[in-house]
Amino acid sequence: MAAGVAEAAVAGEPDHGPAVRGLNHITLAVSDLARSTAFYRDVLGFVLRAEWPEGAYLEAGALWLCLSLDPLARTTPHPDYTHIALDVAEADFAALSARISAQARLWKENRSEGASLYVLDPDGHKLELHAGDLRSRLAHYRAHPAPGRVIHD
Repeated sequence: MAAGVAEAAVAGEPDHGPAVRGLNHITLAVSDLARSTAFYRDVLGFVLRAEWPEGAYLEAGALWLCLSLDPLARTTPHPDYTHIALDVAEADFAALSARISAQARLWKENRSEGASLYVLDPDGHKLELHAGDLRSRLAHYRAHPAPGRVIHD
């Protein structure tokens, strides 16, 4: 039995066979590659790993980000709540938030558990800087139950 299947069986999860392991990479269409590369590298602190005339690869921890020059790239935020949440160490949150807030437009005020800053990148992609993880969020929900919310252990 494969390790993932054995672990799922032990955890009480049903065996659905092969499954997605996690996030591989994110590609964002951008209208100005130099501007976007500078934002992700200089403002957010990503490491530039490769660049070419139509794109760039950047890295932040285990996150691989591809920026792709696209004449159809958005120039305003999408109207829904879809966004990318980026992990930030609690100890770094205040300093990083101050630096980013000085250079990026906010799109939402934080009303959730954990420290969060909601900003737009130069093309209007919605980003969230978040200190915390799924475990801390679920612990918060267990401590603050709400009607209709079910936490699966």
